[in-house]
Amino acid sequence: MNHFYIITNGHKDCNLEKTRDIRGYLEARKKKCTIQIKESGKEQEYTDVAQIPEDVDCILVLGGDGTLLQAARDIIQRDIPLLGINLGTLGYLAEIEETGMDAAMNQLLSGEYEVEQRMMLTGRIVRGGIHQQKHKENGLPAYKTENSYALNDITITRSGSLQIIRFRICVNGQFLNEYHADGVIVATPTGSTGYNLSAGGPIVEPKAELLLITPISPHTLNTRSIILAPEDKIEIEIGAGREESVQQVEVNFDGSHNVMLYTGDKVEIERAETTTGIVKLNKASFLEVLHKKLSV
Repeated sequence: MNHFYIITNGHKDCNLEKTRDIRGYLEARKKKCTIQIKESGKEQEYTDVAQIPEDVDCILVLGGDGTLLQAARDIIQRDIPLLGINLGTLGYLAEIEETGMDAAMNQLLSGEYEVEQRMMLTGRIVRGGIHQQKHKENGLPAYKTENSYALNDITITRSGSLQIIRFRICVNGQFLNEYHADGVIVATPTGSTGYNLSAGGPIVEPKAELLLITPISPHTLNTRSIILAPEDKIEIEIGAGREESVQQVEVNFDGSHNVMLYTGDKVEIERAETTTGIVKLNKASFLEVLHKKLSV
């Protein structure tokens, strides 16, 4: 690796001390280094892919898991591996801690690493609800179909006042179940240790290939997570509320890109064609790392 691109969360490295240290380390070893700073208070600012030179070999992401997730979504069309350096609190994706940066960089430049390819999700918003109909009746342009990606998860949660949401879920065109819950999570194995874990979903080895559906606070005692094959296609339709009222919900892609949905709208979720390469320096097994993280 000869050319490194650094994405720094300016909120986590406000004086850029860590960023300058890494750049100095790399340039002292005749490596090329390009830096992009995400300004403090703008953690969700998109990575300008056009600024990433074609010869970049690796992207170093300084911040936390949220910064790395955003970077993964932004560069999905570029086959560049990511290495996360954790400047936050608990991180599963950003495996390098502040105190171990020197040793980690030595290991990286020595070629003592591997790149794990992690599956991603793609979500397509299909408008079919009452708000789409009103747009047409009022002569307004119809809602455009929206697509986005996620490395961790795509979640649908209630928006506004407290309410129970009704979801109708189909898999490969066949009805699976109807949930009454606060929300629903569709996660990748990488995302199994995120919101999915907090909602009581199973933990999955991140190199596995499968899809997880986990309801959030379901209003029934026998509702559990469902594990599906990676080839399966999931369709989640927003049902009507009490007395057939219009429900308003929010779709989140990795907790950042938000889209509002209403009764009759759908989200079609499937495995993305591209993957995200994650640089792994830690030779400890997934179970060892998991034990350490959960013991904090």
